[in-house]
Amino acid sequence: MKGRTIIQILLGVVIVALAYLLYNSIQKPVRFENEYNKRRDACAEKLKAIRSLEEAYKVTYGTYTGSFDTLINRLMNEDSMKTIVKVTNYDKIPADVDINEVPEKEAVEKGYVSRQEMFINPIAKLREDKKLNTIDATGHTVQMTDEQIKNLRYVPYPKSEKYEFELQAGMIDKSGFMVPVFECKVPLAKLLSDMDHQQVVNKIAEINKVNGRYAGWKVGDMTQAVTDGNFE
Repeated sequence: MKGRTIIQILLGVVIVALAYLLYNSIQKPVRFENEYNKRRDACAEKLKAIRSLEEAYKVTYGTYTGSFDTLINRLMNEDSMKTIVKVTNYDKIPADVDINEVPEKEAVEKGYVSRQEMFINPIAKLREDKKLNTIDATGHTVQMTDEQIKNLRYVPYPKSEKYEFELQAGMIDKSGFMVPVFECKVPLAKLLSDMDHQQVVNKIAEINKVNGRYAGWKVGDMTQAVTDGNFE
């Protein structure tokens, strides 16, 4: 009787162990996909912000840049973006005129309102236009801090490493005109380097089968004048 009890206990342990192994084998790809999606979304947030910086740089300086130092330092530290602001000339408005009731075209013609060129900080403009969005610890959408902008160059995962996104910029010939282009990207092999190697290999092979897609996340393209992201 004692021997039978021991065998029953051992069988029970084996059954539990097998059930755990079966459950784990089922959950392993699920966990991988969840982590893969989390890292994709984190990259997408940074790449969108980098694209906004590059677009602001192009508006300000007429081209893109392939240097994070140049991109971030110039946009943060120079009041270099030209903008047109509307100025109300109160000294030219008669006392009996309500400027709010005057059509804008008429107000300009009569000198009540004028437009002036001003140079502003590009980062301040991007924040004003809500193009540097991030999610804070409470789940609210806020504008990135200076420190977060400075760290946009770094791939968010793996946490144990400090990789930079690959950033390039140049010019291409489009119908006889030279057009500025840029590209910012990170390969999956780098982004997922601390995850299960075989599952990473399988994911890259799966993506490569789809029309030779780039196995990673990126915005822009060095071969065509687009600023789309392949995560959108």
